[in-house]
Amino acid sequence: MNDTMEAGAPPASFNHASMLDILARADAEGIKAVAEELLDDVGAVEVLVNRTGLAMLPYTDTVHNTVFHLGEVLMAEAHIRLSDHGVEGYGAVVGRDLEHAMAIAVIDASFAGKIGKTGIETFLTSEQRRQIQDDDIRLRKVEATRVRMETF
Repeated sequence: MNDTMEAGAPPASFNHASMLDILARADAEGIKAVAEELLDDVGAVEVLVNRTGLAMLPYTDTVHNTVFHLGEVLMAEAHIRLSDHGVEGYGAVVGRDLEHAMAIAVIDASFAGKIGKTGIETFLTSEQRRQIQDDDIRLRKVEATRVRMETF
């Protein structure tokens, strides 16, 4: 979704990329609660990957517009397949919370298989509004610290 969306306006619909953008910043406990609600409807879950490991963190130098590796970051990742629906889901989070990564994978697979779509979209809409409000508050705080100087 775009950053110019007003806090009260509902999104037309979510695509895969916008869903993942929102989930990446969403509260872990909220994600786990949504995934828990979906488990009864998804059927058999085949866990393909469920692990922690280190990943290189890329960063772009804005002056030269070149990408370099800032360092390593601990990641938890999960890759699942919903056997009854023939869809896969993937989740990755910074840190070692495998349940969080697994919950994102369940939501991702459910979204792809159109399972519990209304509940997922309700959660995404709520989270998106919260994130927009948080960003607005943060930007206002940053703006309040701006120093304007006159040069002669």
